[in-house]
Amino acid sequence: MALVRLTPICLLTYLCCFGALTSSVLGAKARHFKWEVKYMYGAPDCLENVVMGINDQFPGPTIKARAGDTVVVHLTNKLHTEGVVIHWHGIRQLGTPWADGTASISQCAINPEETFVYRFKVDKAGTYFYHGHYGMQRSAGLYGLLIVDVEEGKKEPFQYDGEFNLLLSDWWHKGVHEQELDLSVKPMRWIGEPQSLLINGRGQYNCTLASAHNSNGSGLPGCKFRGTERCAPNILHVMPNKTYRLRVASTTALASLNLAIGNHKMLMVEADGNYLEPFWVNDFDIYSGETYSVLIRTDQNPTDNYWISVGVRGRQPATPQALAILHYQSTTASKLPTLAPPVTPRWNDYNHSKSFSNQIRALAGSPTPPVINHRRIFLLNTQNRIDGYTKWAINNVSLSLPPTPYLGAIKHGLRNAFDQKSPPDTFEKTYDITRPPSNPNSTYGNGVYMLKFNSYIDVILQNANALNANVSEIHPWHLHGHDFWVLGYGEGMFSTKDEGMFNLKNPPLRNTAVVFPYGWTALRFVADNPGVWAFHCHIEPHLHMGMGVVFAEGVHLVGNIPNEALSCGLTGKMLMNKTYH
Repeated sequence: MALVRLTPICLLTYLCCFGALTSSVLGAKARHFKWEVKYMYGAPDCLENVVMGINDQFPGPTIKARAGDTVVVHLTNKLHTEGVVIHWHGIRQLGTPWADGTASISQCAINPEETFVYRFKVDKAGTYFYHGHYGMQRSAGLYGLLIVDVEEGKKEPFQYDGEFNLLLSDWWHKGVHEQELDLSVKPMRWIGEPQSLLINGRGQYNCTLASAHNSNGSGLPGCKFRGTERCAPNILHVMPNKTYRLRVASTTALASLNLAIGNHKMLMVEADGNYLEPFWVNDFDIYSGETYSVLIRTDQNPTDNYWISVGVRGRQPATPQALAILHYQSTTASKLPTLAPPVTPRWNDYNHSKSFSNQIRALAGSPTPPVINHRRIFLLNTQNRIDGYTKWAINNVSLSLPPTPYLGAIKHGLRNAFDQKSPPDTFEKTYDITRPPSNPNSTYGNGVYMLKFNSYIDVILQNANALNANVSEIHPWHLHGHDFWVLGYGEGMFSTKDEGMFNLKNPPLRNTAVVFPYGWTALRFVADNPGVWAFHCHIEPHLHMGMGVVFAEGVHLVGNIPNEALSCGLTGKMLMNKTYH
């Protein structure tokens, strides 16, 4: 019986089928990939542009593995004039912190014509992706999907007849290096809203697929495709009366998105590689760095096709919806849907967004959080200025990464590699989050939050006003090396009385969580993964402008770090001295 009907019997079946979240090593395999990263010409939204690809593919190849497998990627940099790294988003890198793929944190950037071997275990089934983590290379198109199925002999806690992947991104016609410069000059030149939204690397610029339903006065002409173009719309071919899993991941550089399918409800079942208590939605928000799995039942009129629509949330949109087609194979794929695309909720309808976020709960049997914390860190997100340059800061410190990777520097006791003073654990409680900073000036810093190994850490993300009056933005925060429990969201300034709102019974485990305008988000995680880990806003311009922190824990327990990860900065000099003395 299909789960999507959600009868009591089916729900019981869902719970009974729930297996272990961690994998055994039985039947595990090593899966090898040989990749070259290079610039290439492409037309993601039908307008030719320079994109960053892997093995001449954009988006990059999809990795498929099973829980417990080891993924081995031989990555060669063919960019000629810049370094590169790849972050495996959502993979915890247990025992392999140097493979996390964060330049200046876990490794040195891979130089042109050099090869670095990423070797890591995918320990947990789920929907993940990978992307560049050097400069703003994610904005240039360096990303792809990483899908981890359950190990042989195990079952998902839900049933389906087939699955599709939807990788969502945004796209600018301005080159990524010019974007980086725009954000780094005085005064800052804002990069603006993206020209297009992409689904699996495909979008349509300056035309609309849904011209027959165009009543919004946009005046865009209808798109005309033979179907063979690289920017032709995605078509998901389905059979009537079946259940399908859609794996959805957002690697946007800026945009928060909303996804809906005409006349089809969706059952949320997975988030960031963790199973959810299932619940129905007509649409859902997805922020940069998040992944979801939803189930749909193809029980609509089989003589029609249906729009899949993706629109902008959280920013006043200047980018048209992205559209794909759900094609019932009982009719022709060329037949356009008769119903207009679902309308994206108003960009600033945050009640809609919060209602969805507050419905997300962990599936019964999932790990529950410790009931106490050993340390609580408050992180105030603010926009500031440093010597006239516009920056983002955390507790008035704008992150500026050092030339020596933290992991190697701490492992080898190189105290001159970064600021040894710990960043502040909190901020002035008299700070007025509803007004622009009274003192907008900030400072650069590259200190590290040293966490006691195996301790329970609370992080309270506190949002505030930007430099412009009455502007507070959405910020999706991503933690490397861990999942965390999302204990709750709240309005205004966090206070101790808000602890009574915490969900300690069934909070979702995530690796990315949003903090809403003028609000707070409370997270809890266990510092049990030896290494040095980035925690940052996943909006690419915000990270580029300093919106992040660095956590370190149990580095003395880290095994031998490959020399290739340490070949720059002070660790590079250390290796040279060992070679020549």
